Amino acid sequence: MGVLFFALLATTPASSQQKNIHSRIDAAADKLEPQTIAWRRNIHQHPELSNREFRTSKLIAAHLRSLGIEVKEGVAKTGVVGILKGGKPGPVIALRADMDALPVTERVNLPFASKDSTIYNGQMVGVMHACGHDSHVAILMTVAEILSSVKPELKGTVKFIFQPAEEGAPHGEEGGAELMIKEGVLDNPKVDVIFGLHINSQIEVGKITYRPGGTMAGVNDLRITVKGRSAHGAAPWLSIDPIVVSAEIINSLQTIVSRNVNITENPAVVTIGAINGGNRSNIIPEKVVMDGTIRTLSDKDEKLVIERVKEIATKTAEAAGATAEVIIPFSSHYPVTYNNPELTEKMVPSLRTAAGSSNVMLRPPVTVAEDFSFFEQKVPGLFFFLGGMPKGQDPLTAPSHHTPDFYIDESGFKLGVRAMCYLVVDYMEGNSVR
Repeated sequence: MGVLFFALLATTPASSQQKNIHSRIDAAADKLEPQTIAWRRNIHQHPELSNREFRTSKLIAAHLRSLGIEVKEGVAKTGVVGILKGGKPGPVIALRADMDALPVTERVNLPFASKDSTIYNGQMVGVMHACGHDSHVAILMTVAEILSSVKPELKGTVKFIFQPAEEGAPHGEEGGAELMIKEGVLDNPKVDVIFGLHINSQIEVGKITYRPGGTMAGVNDLRITVKGRSAHGAAPWLSIDPIVVSAEIINSLQTIVSRNVNITENPAVVTIGAINGGNRSNIIPEKVVMDGTIRTLSDKDEKLVIERVKEIATKTAEAAGATAEVIIPFSSHYPVTYNNPELTEKMVPSLRTAAGSSNVMLRPPVTVAEDFSFFEQKVPGLFFFLGGMPKGQDPLTAPSHHTPDFYIDESGFKLGVRAMCYLVVDYMEGNSVR
C-alpha cells in the first residue's frame, strides 16, 4: 500500500496538510537562519580532524538534548545520534551530517576563519573545514529543531546521525560511517531509509543537483613503497635509485585510465598525491614511499585498476633491479555512493517543491567519494548536492573543495534545511501506518 501511495504522491498535488506543514517549515527555516549561520561559523572557527571532533559533538549533543531528543554520544568514537519519535506511528528515517575537518591551512579572509593547527602525518598543518562539513552540521541541527517543533504531527521516527571521520580515520584507527554501522546506528529502531546532502562550492546557491544510481565514485587509497640501494649522489651508478623508479611508476600509472579503462562507460582516476624519499641533495635514498588514490564507478573497474596498479609498480621496479610493495587499500575504502533509483524518483518532487522545479537538476557522476555509501549499502538512500557558490560566479574558477580558498555562501543553508525537512515529512506521509 505504501509503495502505491508513494507512486501517486509523485504525480499528484500535495495535500492541504502537507502544504500546511511545508509552510510552517518554511517559516521556521526563515526564523532560524541566523542561528544556522551562527552555528556554522562557530564550528568553522574551531575545526577538528577525523575521530577528534570532541568540541563539535558536545555542541551537537547539548542542542539535541535541549529539544527533548533522545541522545547517544560516543558512537564510532565521537559520533552523536539523536532519536525523535513522532506523535504517530510510521517509518524510521535517518538523516546524516558529517563533522570532520581537513589538514588544510585556511586562506579565506573571514572574521571566523580557522587559525587552528596541529601535527598531521608528522607535519605541522592548519586545520580547516575545507569541504563544508560545518555547514552540514549546522543545517541538520536546524532540521532537528524544526522537526522537534512539529513532533506531534510526525508520522514516524527521525534518527539524526552526526558522523565523525567522513574524510577517513587516521591510519590504524577505525571510524566513519562503516564503524557507526558496525556499532548499530541503523538499528534500534531499524532505519527504513536514509537521506543526506553535501554542500557544493561550484553549484550556484538556490540549486540542488542529484543522480539516481551511481552518483559518487568508490575510492581506495594506496601506498607504494619502492626499495632500491642507497649511494652518494655523485655516484648514481652505485645505486638502484628509487626516486627514478618512482618517477617511472607515476608516469606509467597514468596509462591505466587512458589505455585500460573503457571511459565511454565510466570515468576513473589514479592519482599519486604524496611522494617522500631522501633528506639531502647529495644522497640517493634507499626507499621512496608514495601515497595515492583510486576512483572508480563500478566494481569491475575497481578490480581492473587495482590489478594494473600492482602490475605496473612491481614490474617497473623489478625491471630496474628494485622492489615495490603495493598496499590497496592502505587505510580506507569507500564503495560507490549509490542512490536507490526508486526512492530517488519518489523523493525528487519534494526537492522540487523546496527549491522550485527549475532549480533541481540531474547531474553526471563525479569521481569524489563519500562514505555515505556504506549507509546506502544497508538501506535505501538518497544523497544530493546543495548549491553553495555565490550567484553569478563561474563554477570553473570558484575554489574547489579541499583547498585553502574553499568558500561557501551561507545564504544557501536555508534551502538545505527546507529540503531535508520536506523529505522527512513527505516520506512519512507516503509511508505512514493507516
